[in-house]
Amino acid sequence: MDILSLFGIVLAFVAVLVGAVLKGAGLHALVSSAAFTIVVIGTMASVMIQTPMATMRRAFAILPWIFSPPRMKADELIATFVEWGNTARRTGLLGLESEVEGIEDDFLRKGLMMVIDGTEPDAIRHSLEIDIGARESVDGRAAKVFEGMGVYAPTLGIIGAVLGLMAVMQNLADPSKLGHGIAAAFTATIYGIGLANLLFLPVANKLKTVVQLNSHLREMIVEGLLAVAQGENPRRIEARLQSYGH
Repeated sequence: MDILSLFGIVLAFVAVLVGAVLKGAGLHALVSSAAFTIVVIGTMASVMIQTPMATMRRAFAILPWIFSPPRMKADELIATFVEWGNTARRTGLLGLESEVEGIEDDFLRKGLMMVIDGTEPDAIRHSLEIDIGARESVDGRAAKVFEGMGVYAPTLGIIGAVLGLMAVMQNLADPSKLGHGIAAAFTATIYGIGLANLLFLPVANKLKTVVQLNSHLREMIVEGLLAVAQGENPRRIEARLQSYGH
């Protein structure tokens, strides 16, 4: 669990709510079904128009990564490759067959199977690097879905404000309604700018960071697998991979 992300989201919304109270607007000023409809539903509609279905599905599939990123850790992977290096030097590459069933990550399992099958190192690298690029491209596009939400939400907030002001202009003859009407009009702007800067854009940037980290670790996996395949000394394998842990 990434506590920092959870704390950040909670703190962001607490800041807005407490700020509204301290400014004298009150929490009731932030409640508007019309603003929600225009900004939130409108933002989702805009993103749905620009995004292919497969990318949209992937976007919401990786959304939990902001709280619980994939559990591949550099130090654990390095220890695994050192162990595999020792096994390969003692019993040969076929001695690693028993390790395949216990691997949950598809990428690592595929690479180890190629090593065990005696695939040429250049072929292993070429195949796995294609997988890295493809996965990074797919997940990167998925992260940009939330970036798109962050772009559209403020504009839709302005649209909501303009619509609210249009309603106010229709009631100029009744001054008692002007203050409430103007305040309600700007609620949509708060929704748009607030959601974009406190949720959508931070989520997109966090997901991009996780995607880059995953690619970095997969590059380390490639180097580790090649080192094992080439029969390198386990101590050299560890030293070779240490730089990826930083």
